[in-house]
Amino acid sequence: MSRNAILAVAVSAALALSACKQQQARSGPAGPPVVPVSVAKVSQESVPTELRVIGTVEASSIVQVKSQVAGELMRVAFAEGQNVAKNDLLFQIDPRPYDDAVRQAEAAITRDQAAITQQEAALARDSAQAEFARTDAGRYEQLQRAGVVSKSQYDQAKTSADVSRESANATQAAISTARAALESDQAALAKARLDRSYCEIRSPLSGRAGNLLVHGGNLVKANDVPLVVIHQLAPIFVTFSVPEQHLATIRRINANRKLQVRAVPRDNQQRTAAGYLSVIDNTVDSTTGTIHLKGTFENADGLLWPGQFVTVMLALDALNAAAVVPAEAVQNGQQGQFVYVVQADNKVAIRVVKPGILFGKRMVIESGLAPGETVVIDGQLRLFPGATVRTVDPGALGSGAL
Repeated sequence: MSRNAILAVAVSAALALSACKQQQARSGPAGPPVVPVSVAKVSQESVPTELRVIGTVEASSIVQVKSQVAGELMRVAFAEGQNVAKNDLLFQIDPRPYDDAVRQAEAAITRDQAAITQQEAALARDSAQAEFARTDAGRYEQLQRAGVVSKSQYDQAKTSADVSRESANATQAAISTARAALESDQAALAKARLDRSYCEIRSPLSGRAGNLLVHGGNLVKANDVPLVVIHQLAPIFVTFSVPEQHLATIRRINANRKLQVRAVPRDNQQRTAAGYLSVIDNTVDSTTGTIHLKGTFENADGLLWPGQFVTVMLALDALNAAAVVPAEAVQNGQQGQFVYVVQADNKVAIRVVKPGILFGKRMVIESGLAPGETVVIDGQLRLFPGATVRTVDPGALGSGAL
């Protein structure tokens, strides 16, 4: 290569290098990319305080239906799993032995009444005879004083009067005995009629019957095994426990008004049952540090079922002027929970926060944020402290529009 050619190549390289430097100077140094994110403002709201715990549904009353008399179970008047009303017929015990007992007691009363009538007639007779003997003895006393009759005749008349009087007293005692026997037989009749009424076993409450435990045709004993178990479902109870630090607040509010309780079944979360707090237990469970509570629900639609697990929500006082953010803004980190705060220069900073209660899809921030600040609610995976962001509409990041 000639000297002139070498010189030309060197000049061309120098010119190219100079052009690159000028272009780099105009464009400036390359920086980190701008991250698209969705943001939301920290709002200030009055938020109802609500405790969420797991509770268990319990029947408001459980009755084991037993027979109060012995006999053959002749009839079952309901179907297993059926709703029954109070006083509905459930079982029929063979009534024939008890009908006989009633008739025997009635016959004994009739006999006692006849005996009383007979003794009253005898008393009337004896009283008349005693009165005649007394009058006759009085006459003999006057005649004896006048010397008309002997003393022995007077003594005989006086003795006859005494015998008649005692005979009347004995008859009166017999009447008292007959009346006592009548009262005893009347009590026996009432007992026989009561036992007869027990042959028809009726439901003591309105509720739902369970499985039949003794079938028709079996012999049953008095107060032996249960025939069926009935659960009262309306009203119904929900029992649950809350941390003891809420006890003072619950007692204070409950003293002024009924605390509202809501229950959501796990298998039907679209429906909610409404009730009220009815029982605060008298001791704190020292093992778990919780207080047991009970809510009462009308349950007219049968939404709640005994033994069911439900999510219980107990409404307490409202938080005034609380800082609220969408729940997705709060992230978990090594130093605890935090949010990305968008600053005035569109750069983000990490802010450690103390989350409060969660209601719906929003969360109360007890400390770390002030109302009006801007937080990132979507796109956090690409962020780091000091990253520059640009805001996009919520949902645009996951839709593929960017």
